[in-house]
Amino acid sequence: MKYIQFIMLFLVAGTILSCRQQENWKEKTEKVLRAQTLAEAAWAMEQFPETVTASYCERSAGGIHDFYSEGDYWWPDPERSDGPYIRRDGETNPENFTDHRIAMIRMSKIVGALAQAWLITGEEKYVEQAFLHLNAWFTDEATKMNPNLLYAQAIKGITTGRGIGIIDTVHLMEVAQGVYIMQQATSVDKEQLKAIKGWFTEYLQWLLTHPNSVDEMNAKNNHGTCWVMQVASFAKLTGDRETLDFCRTRYKNVLLPGQMAADGSFPLELSRTKPYGYALFNLDAMTTICQILSTPEDDLWEYTTAEGLNIRKGLDFIYPYVQDKSSWPYKQDVMYWEEWPVAQPAFIFGAAAYGSEPYFRLWEKYEHNPQVFEVERNLPVRHPLIWM
Repeated sequence: MKYIQFIMLFLVAGTILSCRQQENWKEKTEKVLRAQTLAEAAWAMEQFPETVTASYCERSAGGIHDFYSEGDYWWPDPERSDGPYIRRDGETNPENFTDHRIAMIRMSKIVGALAQAWLITGEEKYVEQAFLHLNAWFTDEATKMNPNLLYAQAIKGITTGRGIGIIDTVHLMEVAQGVYIMQQATSVDKEQLKAIKGWFTEYLQWLLTHPNSVDEMNAKNNHGTCWVMQVASFAKLTGDRETLDFCRTRYKNVLLPGQMAADGSFPLELSRTKPYGYALFNLDAMTTICQILSTPEDDLWEYTTAEGLNIRKGLDFIYPYVQDKSSWPYKQDVMYWEEWPVAQPAFIFGAAAYGSEPYFRLWEKYEHNPQVFEVERNLPVRHPLIWM
């Protein structure tokens, strides 16, 4: 009996120590981000809602409430002006319709900044402003977005929408997490909160069942990673424990063993025309999955496959190339090589998970508020404090 009591005391002490360590890293993170967060929140306080209904592309097969985007690397065929588009991997077509992407990223930045500012200050004005935008996007019949992604990353002459386009809603993750964080604020209208969660419940159901989304789930590279990351985020907000368990299992049995090499790299990303940016993006997504899904009983940060693969190997593989990009031994990205890295969320999450000061300093020294659209588009977490 004394032995069992000792073990229980040991486990409790370990849990308390772990919580204190997490609090310490939250305090360090807040210190770095406080001034920027309040400046960003001041900007967000002046913004009016702008949803998918504010613009429409005549090439869309959907309606005014449907999110629409076009495949990034698809271009007009120079030999057939009226023919289907052709693919140029890694080269973004500047003539693509991007209004809905821009609007969603803007909304994500607004809600993320306001939620983070509320965490830091406790001022209800930030919550009230955030819910103006949330209601416009998810509950107002005149302006809300339909809870599906049927028309994302369409290709002229080939398809009206693809499963691969589901990656566009990685920018709803900080929105969902912002709602999760702010839901206890005194100014929150419970009926509005219920309606917003209802929208995410509908979208989550679409993600779990529609053939386009199932295709995306089964993607072998960063698309499959981002499917799990998004689904986990939305399941957390809606309290869908079954889906959270499914995502944990998929991370362990599919993502980690299917994408990581023995040295911690992601070969499918390194083989692309933008290997540096894609390697960072996939690592950010993998670590965000660990941040969302880890529990004291099932800590994905400590999970290791039978082959010895774990997420820390991924962090340690890319670390020297983020510290000094000139040491990168692979080919340079065909576009946006100079714009990376920024303050990658992988390293602030890794710092807190492993108590790593080097990871923290690496995250601290880079740009926390990038303005280049391509970087914004591939940065799933901009406000790490709301995730900690």
